[in-house]
Amino acid sequence: MQAVLQYPKIAVIQPQGCLNAANALEFERDLTTGLTKNDISILVVDLAAVESLDSAGLMALLSAHKLALGLNRSFRLCNVAPSVQIIFELTQLDRVFEILESEADLSAT
Repeated sequence: MQAVLQYPKIAVIQPQGCLNAANALEFERDLTTGLTKNDISILVVDLAAVESLDSAGLMALLSAHKLALGLNRSFRLCNVAPSVQIIFELTQLDRVFEILESEADLSAT
């Protein structure tokens, strides 16, 4: 479903296709696994290949965000397509998540 790229202290998860009720639990497990690795301080979800996102996909992202806060880790989104960005804006979750333009913006962290 996705590729996981490793950088020092940073994990990048790249989901593809639709994040919906059919795959939200698997996606949430992947996010949890990424966040709970001892050598990870930042988890980035690269949404460049995500075509659509429903409430189940949003809940998986929110659950991971909450876990990251509890573990004192950073959780960020990047490469959000305009069709998906509008969902974050309508739900006002663009105020909750740190959304980067691209992975290149990680160098500023």
